[in-house]
Amino acid sequence: MSIPQSFIQELLARVDVVDIVGRYVQLKKSGANFMGLCPFHGEKSPSFSVSPSKQFFHCFGCGKNGNAIGFLMDHAGMGFVEAVQDLAQQAGLQVPQDDIPPQERERAAAQRQKQATLSEVLEKAGESWRRHLRESPRAIQYFKGRGVSGQVAKRYGLGYAPEGWRGLASVFPEYDSPLLEESGLVIVNAEDGKRYDRFRDRVMFPIRNVKGECIGYGGRVLGDDKPKYLNSPETPVFHKGRELYGLFEARGAIREMGYALVTEGYMDVVALAQLGFANAVATLGTACTPEHVHKLFRFTDQVVFSFDGDAAGRRAARKALDGALPYASDTRSVKFLFLPPEHDPDSFIRTYGPEAFARHVGEAMPLSRFLLEAAREGCDLGTAEGRAHMLSNAQPLWAALPDGALKRQLLGELGELGQLPSQELAALWAQEGARHAGTASTPQDGAPFGEEPPWGYQAADPWHGSAAAGQPARSWRKGGDWKGKGGRWRRDDQRPAQPPLPRTPLAGRADHAARLLLSHMQFLEELSHEDHGLLREQPAPHGALFLWLEGQLHEHGPQSWAVLREALAGRDCQALAERVMSGAHAQTEGDEAELRAELRGLLNRMLIDALKQEQNALIAAAAQDPTALERYRQLQERRRALEGSGRDGS
Repeated sequence: MSIPQSFIQELLARVDVVDIVGRYVQLKKSGANFMGLCPFHGEKSPSFSVSPSKQFFHCFGCGKNGNAIGFLMDHAGMGFVEAVQDLAQQAGLQVPQDDIPPQERERAAAQRQKQATLSEVLEKAGESWRRHLRESPRAIQYFKGRGVSGQVAKRYGLGYAPEGWRGLASVFPEYDSPLLEESGLVIVNAEDGKRYDRFRDRVMFPIRNVKGECIGYGGRVLGDDKPKYLNSPETPVFHKGRELYGLFEARGAIREMGYALVTEGYMDVVALAQLGFANAVATLGTACTPEHVHKLFRFTDQVVFSFDGDAAGRRAARKALDGALPYASDTRSVKFLFLPPEHDPDSFIRTYGPEAFARHVGEAMPLSRFLLEAAREGCDLGTAEGRAHMLSNAQPLWAALPDGALKRQLLGELGELGQLPSQELAALWAQEGARHAGTASTPQDGAPFGEEPPWGYQAADPWHGSAAAGQPARSWRKGGDWKGKGGRWRRDDQRPAQPPLPRTPLAGRADHAARLLLSHMQFLEELSHEDHGLLREQPAPHGALFLWLEGQLHEHGPQSWAVLREALAGRDCQALAERVMSGAHAQTEGDEAELRAELRGLLNRMLIDALKQEQNALIAAAAQDPTALERYRQLQERRRALEGSGRDGS
């Protein structure tokens, strides 16, 4: 869905960032601005400023900044379109949908209205159940017995669905309304059409989305009846494979504590919040999915899965591993905490204390180690057959990881366990992948592999053979002459055909610089006039993109990639920006100081290249211009300073 930039500007002019932020952060007037405690990191002294004149927020502690759209995306975990639609609804505006067929627009509008209506119905039921909780000694005693205070019960909206088949009839006069069935509150008997409440004599846990809207419920029996837990069914607003219980309530604590703790049940979440771990969430009676993990990584770069140490806990952890692997980049941390079989998180903390539990969290098993354990389970590594079995188990797990240092390190560790050199293992798995994909297991002889040899191999030295021990001379050569001035790397006839490990082609320096600046637009503010001139003078479309970015910075301040992507619609440099920001190679997360140094190194190399070109031109002009050689010497000194700085990206 493409939203016109003109509408986004009108929307931002209509809403007040102070009002939007003020719904989540307690703000106090301080001069021309408003101040509060930053919702993105833990602090005791307010450093979070909201400017009504600039319609901008900025934290002087952690550096987070942006407009109302950016705040909803960063704080509430919304996507760009979702944030725009949310603000538009508050401002009474209709989001333009010119690129969507009328039938699709009508369907989407009807779906949004249905979702809003069902959420209202669910919330109304929750209000009734909260009143019933105050009137039920049994339910109150249950929560007290689990150590839950009234404050925590209020925070999580806990309630009690009383006994009786049609308790909600007193809440909804139109008990026959289809909305009650669609929301999952009422069950309709298929044989006689009779209706009755789904939840009866259970303590109730409302399930909220990241915006705080009620989308479903979980209910737990007070005794030993079965089933112990009962969840809302799949509805237009509730999909258990995408939602996490307690995420709305845990957002602030997740940011403050630096990680999300994933548990197995509603009571684990509530009990942990009571005992000082308000960063806990739970899956909703289903295995952890990639959608769950992706949602968590909107709020934190560290996730710890907590499971019982029994066989069921191990099975749940194994499924969580599958869900986490596609998002386990080099800048994210995924760990697995296994408690003793006789304990869940609640009982463990009560027995040993919060400090012991926090220590166990810190010592939780890293994803890399759990992957190795999962691969070798049931395999006798003392035999060739057992090692081959282990590698077969490991291949799909390893393949699911995004490309990066972690993936390549694990390849080496798996090769050591399997007693197979990592290069051979990479070639073997690439060959299997090609065969399964229905393609030839080896590339055609002479087919190009790229601007450098396949990963894991070195270019052959034409005078002394390959630099890698054991490789025959000229195992890989570049088309053209041996100096490598032209052509592409090709297989030498002397080497048996082996496919390389699939790899992403190397991007140019201008691409890399564009990727860093589109991801961290604030870096533009720190560049020199020379840097800006260098970027603007890059050949099209790069120069046009850098020039446009400068204009956006002056007009709107630093913006997220999601906002920039919408503003780029229809521009000549749109394709370039979307290309460099797509795929696994587009990951630019990490320590900002390191990313700044990386950008500085790129710019230094680009400056060196520009100086070399200017020097070549001066040499050609030296015969007619006596000052050319002096200028050449000045540029040479400048080049040496850049090359010797240690920050030239080489």
